[in-house]
Amino acid sequence: MHVIIRSYSGHGASELFDALAQNEDDVQSLISSVPGFISYSAFRSNGGGHTVTACHDKAGTDESTRRAAEWVRDNVEAHVDPPLVSEGSSVLSF
Repeated sequence: MHVIIRSYSGHGASELFDALAQNEDDVQSLISSVPGFISYSAFRSNGGGHTVTACHDKAGTDESTRRAAEWVRDNVEAHVDPPLVSEGSSVLSF
């Protein structure tokens, strides 16, 4: 399993998480249809937040990143600073 964490802070981060919450069905449809999709979570912290996507392989998390960036461009009016990205292969999962 490959996992990617996108950490958003700074300009537009709060607006991004408002948009995610207001468009839950669209986001779910967009991300859950990624080939190899396993799970997705988004949570707020310190005026911004984090998203966590797990897929069977890196190709899936790469596609989720591409789709997420496109969705942010198309659905968030504020400029959103690029996220800090951490990713890797899962060592342990329940």
